[in-house]
Amino acid sequence: MGPPGAGKGTQAKRLSEKYAMRHLSSGDILRAERAAGSALGRELARYMDAGALVPDETIVKVMVKALTGGSDGQGILLDGFPRTVPQAQALDAQLAQAGKPLDAVAVIDASRDEIVARITGRRSCPRCGRAYHVTFLRPRRDDLCDDCGQALTRRSDDTEAVVRQRLEAYDRQTEPVIAYYRRRPGLKVLDIDGSAAPDEVTRRLQRAFDALVHQG
Repeated sequence: MGPPGAGKGTQAKRLSEKYAMRHLSSGDILRAERAAGSALGRELARYMDAGALVPDETIVKVMVKALTGGSDGQGILLDGFPRTVPQAQALDAQLAQAGKPLDAVAVIDASRDEIVARITGRRSCPRCGRAYHVTFLRPRRDDLCDDCGQALTRRSDDTEAVVRQRLEAYDRQTEPVIAYYRRRPGLKVLDIDGSAAPDEVTRRLQRAFDALVHQG
């Protein structure tokens, strides 16, 4: 868990590969369910096409469907879910029914100003998709892709005003979820400083995960 731009997706991918876990990203799963054209997918499309928030009940249905698939003996790493307290409560109920309780919650955080700088500085090539950053991953020639020479673009929602709105939404919706988990007896909440370099964040997460494995 953590705010947008804190590095959750990058770290989740690395950890799922390292520990052979199923990486379940809520965004990817919602998009895949919609593309599949299932009854749930059609329900999602109605909300998404209208620009409305998908209700907790619908999101939980989609995520539970994904959770119950795959190998029984394989660990699961959730990325981007749950985002509200009702979602967390519904997840607890489903996991209790399946006999698969949560082992830990990893919270990756960084200062809001740093997150704004990370997101607003993102650039990408519209032709080949290569990603850049105006500070951390600059192209050899300003605003031009190293691979194909195409002018780089920025996502329309990668502006400071939009990013700060997203951070405010996170604080309203998801910070209470973290508080909910902190109150859970016996549940490990791992606080990770996401302001460090990505490789250092990975090392810290792996040390925390390894400690959990040895304790278990």
